[in-house]
Amino acid sequence: SVMFSTRTSLVKPCRLLSPLPVVQISERPLVHQESLPKLPVPPLQQTCVRYLASLEPLISEEEMTHTHKLMDEFLRPGGVGERLQKSLERRARKTENWLTDWWMQSSYLDSRMPVAMYTSPGVVLPKMHLQDRQGQMRFAAKLIAGVLDFKSMIDSDTLPVEYLGGKPLCMDQYYQVLSSCRIPGPKRDTVVNYAIGKTPPTHITVVHNFQFFVLDVYNSDGSPLTVDQLYVQLEKIWNSSLQTNKEPVGILTSNHRNTWGKAYNNLIKDKTNKESVRSIQKSIFTVCLDAPKPRVSDEMYFNKVAAQMLHGGGSRWNSGNRWFDKTLQFIIGEDGSCGLTYEHAPAEGPPIVFLVDHVVDYMKRSEMVRTPMIPLSMPQKLRFNITPEIKKDIEKAKQNMNIMVHDLDVRVLNFTHYGRKFPKSHKMSPDAFIQMALQLAYYRMYQTCCPTYESTSLRMFKLGRTEAVRSTTTESLQFTKAMDDPSKHKAALLEKAIKVHRKHTHMAIHGQGIERHMLGLKMIAIEDLTSLPEIFMDTSFAVASHFNLYTSQVGSKTDCVMCLGPMVPDGYGICYNPMDDHINFAVTAFNSCEETNATKLSQFLEDSLLDMKTLLEQVSKTQ
Repeated sequence: SVMFSTRTSLVKPCRLLSPLPVVQISERPLVHQESLPKLPVPPLQQTCVRYLASLEPLISEEEMTHTHKLMDEFLRPGGVGERLQKSLERRARKTENWLTDWWMQSSYLDSRMPVAMYTSPGVVLPKMHLQDRQGQMRFAAKLIAGVLDFKSMIDSDTLPVEYLGGKPLCMDQYYQVLSSCRIPGPKRDTVVNYAIGKTPPTHITVVHNFQFFVLDVYNSDGSPLTVDQLYVQLEKIWNSSLQTNKEPVGILTSNHRNTWGKAYNNLIKDKTNKESVRSIQKSIFTVCLDAPKPRVSDEMYFNKVAAQMLHGGGSRWNSGNRWFDKTLQFIIGEDGSCGLTYEHAPAEGPPIVFLVDHVVDYMKRSEMVRTPMIPLSMPQKLRFNITPEIKKDIEKAKQNMNIMVHDLDVRVLNFTHYGRKFPKSHKMSPDAFIQMALQLAYYRMYQTCCPTYESTSLRMFKLGRTEAVRSTTTESLQFTKAMDDPSKHKAALLEKAIKVHRKHTHMAIHGQGIERHMLGLKMIAIEDLTSLPEIFMDTSFAVASHFNLYTSQVGSKTDCVMCLGPMVPDGYGICYNPMDDHINFAVTAFNSCEETNATKLSQFLEDSLLDMKTLLEQVSKTQ
C-alpha cells in the first residue's frame, strides 16, 4: 500500500526566477495535472552551441580549441550525438518526464554525502519574541495547527493552482512533502510517501532533549486538534522529557549515507527500535523543540540561527534533536529562534515556502475554535534500546557532525539599502540584477569569474523539477571587468548582461536549458554505450561543472531567508529572498578552504549592490 517514490529533486530550492509573478488561482490541482505538457528534449545542435558559448568566459583558448574538436566529432552526421539524442527522444515519448527519475537518483538518492548541510536547506523565520517556554509551546501549537490547515487543502484537493505567465504549474511536489521520509540504503537511498497508503498517518513526531514522541493530531471524529489541545499535549511531552542525558539517536541521520545505512540496519534489528523508527518515518512532519543556544551579539544572531536550521549547532546543542531523513522538520528554540530544515529529494523550495507563507498567515489569525473537553491520552514516547554497537555509531556520528559544524561558515546579510523595487524601476529583472551583483562581487574578490549555478523551475511541465541557468556569460564577464575601469561604458554592459541572463532564464523555464539536456545525454550514454563519449570526459566539461557559486532565489511573502551549503569544497552556497525594499542573503563557505571567506564575499556583495545602484542613478541623471 505504500508507494516507493524514487522521484527525486534538484540539488536546491528556487522560486521561479522570471520577471513574471507566480499567481495562485483556486482550482482543483489534480484536474490540471493531466493537461500539463511533457518536458521537451531540446534540439541537439542548439544545446551544443549554447554549451560551447557557456565555456568561453571560463576556459583558455587552447582548451576551447580542443573542446571544439571533440564537439565536431560528437555532432558528426550519423555519429554518437545523434544516436544519443534519438534514444533520449524515445525515452521522452515513453515516460511522463524523461528527466525526473534520473535527476532524483543522480542528485540525491545516489549521493553518499550527509544530507545535513550538503543537500538539505535551512529556512530562518523572523525571530519570535517568546518570553518563556510556555511561549515556545504556544507558538509550536499554533504552528502545528497551521500546517494541519495546509494539509486539509492537500487532502481535499483544494490547493490553489499556481500559474506563471498564464500557464498552470505542476503541483505534484505539494503531495510529496507531508508524511514522507528518506530511507538510507547501502548504495542508494529511497523516499517513501506514506500519505499514499490505505491508512494515511494521523500523527506528527515531536523531539525534545533528544527524545522522540508520537503526537496524534486528530480527534476520533477526524477533526484536527485545536491550538489549546495541542498546547496541553506539548506540555505533557515537555514535562516527560526533562532528562538531558539521553542518547541522541537522531544524530545518526546526519552521517555519511553509507555509514548511516549500515548503522540503520544495525539499529532496526531490534523490534522496539524498528517500531520507533517507523513511527518517525510515517509521521506527517517533525517538530523539534530546541534547547537554548549560547547567547550571541545581535549582529551574530541570524548567522547562528541559520546554522542552527542547517545543522543544529553540534552534538552539545541541538544536532541530536533532529531526524534529518524526515522531509519536513520545524525547529522552535526556547529563545524565540524558529525555522525549518527539509530533506531535498521530494521537493524544491517553492512548495516549502508556499507552505511556510500559509502557516505564518494562519498564525496571525486569532483562534475562535471551541476546544472539546475530551481528555487526551499521553503522547507515546518512542523507546530505543541502545546496544554498545549503536552507542559506538552514535559517538562516531557526533564526532563527524562536530567536524562539519566547525567547518561551515554561515553569514546572513540583510541588505537594507533597497529591494526588488529598485531594479524594477529601471526596467530590469531583479533576479538578473542580483545575479550580476554576485558576478561583480566574485570578480572583485578573485579577479576572475567562475562557473555559477542558478536553479530555476521546470514546473510548467508534468513532474518538472529544476533546470540550471549558468549565470557566468561572456557578457557578464565584460560587465564585471568594465565596472572598475573609468574608460568603459558600464551601464550599457550591465544592461546587455541582464538581457542575456533574462533570455537564458526564459529558455530554461520553458524546457530549453543546457544543463539537464547534457545530463540526459550522459545518462543515456551510460545506459547504452560501452564507453562515455569524449565530450563528457573533457577537462572543460569538469571545469564548467565545478560550480564555485551555487545560487538560488527563494522568494516568499514572509521575511525569511533560506540557506544551503556550498556545492563544491572551494565554493559558496548563496540563497536570496528579494523583498520590496530589502534583500535577505545567506552565504555559506567551508572554513577548511583557505581561498573562500563568506564574510568577505558578503562585504563585496553589499558594495557591488551599492555601486550598481549608483551607476544606474548616474545614468538616469545624464539622460
